[in-house]
Amino acid sequence: VQLVESGGGMVQSGGSLRLSCAASGFSFSLYDMSWVRHTPEKMSEWVSTIEPDGSTTYYANSVKGRFTISRDNTRNTVSLQMNSLKPEDTAVYYCAADAPQGRTMTSEYNYWGQGTQVTVSS
Repeated sequence: VQLVESGGGMVQSGGSLRLSCAASGFSFSLYDMSWVRHTPEKMSEWVSTIEPDGSTTYYANSVKGRFTISRDNTRNTVSLQMNSLKPEDTAVYYCAADAPQGRTMTSEYNYWGQGTQVTVSS
């Protein structure tokens, strides 16, 4: 299993970034795909999940209305469009999959990418 994130960087408050994750080594179209972030305070926070067919999405309250998750099952990719970024969105963002205990249980994910840093300055 391989998950490779890209698209992180540094942006000013109010700006936008788009993260992408390329997946391989498992049946991507059968899995929920999620984004999880690790903050500088070492907090692990579930951000968003998209169901296998892309028809249903879920968001943490802290990002609802600002972030949009999407996927392309023909290319085995999942993306996170992040708008109206705030300094508190600063974190390492991970693409993740396979959480038998539920999408918000960040410690239970079995598949992880290497992470991409997002830094939002005020």
